[in-house]
Amino acid sequence: MTTTTGPLTDSPAFSGFSVDDLDAARSFYEEVLGLRTSVEPEMRGVAHLHLAGGRDVLVYAKGAAHAPASYTVLNFPVPDVDAAVAELTGRGVRFLQYDQPPTDPTGVMRAGGPLIAWFTDPAGNVLSVIEAR
Repeated sequence: MTTTTGPLTDSPAFSGFSVDDLDAARSFYEEVLGLRTSVEPEMRGVAHLHLAGGRDVLVYAKGAAHAPASYTVLNFPVPDVDAAVAELTGRGVRFLQYDQPPTDPTGVMRAGGPLIAWFTDPAGNVLSVIEAR
């Protein structure tokens, strides 16, 4: 593999996604998922999700123009997917059901690969818990 450098080689890149209601999203991420969030007063309509490992994800309000992502925007590695699904279900999270790949009644995909279960935030963006041992 060739190693090259460019203007973005050392950039501390971050990802982001939109929501239709930033207050509802922050409430979900803080109160249901237990994440820390923050806003910068000079950046109206923008919040940061503070994730483990010092990583941040930008969440921004797009209002009525928001369309949920058609892919998983955040994957949360957990040591035990079944335990995470049970706790999140107890907090009101509803896990998605799929025919392909097939999910069990709790929403966990067990058909090869790591165990994974998908759910959505209030804006309809898809998130997952994925087993990482």
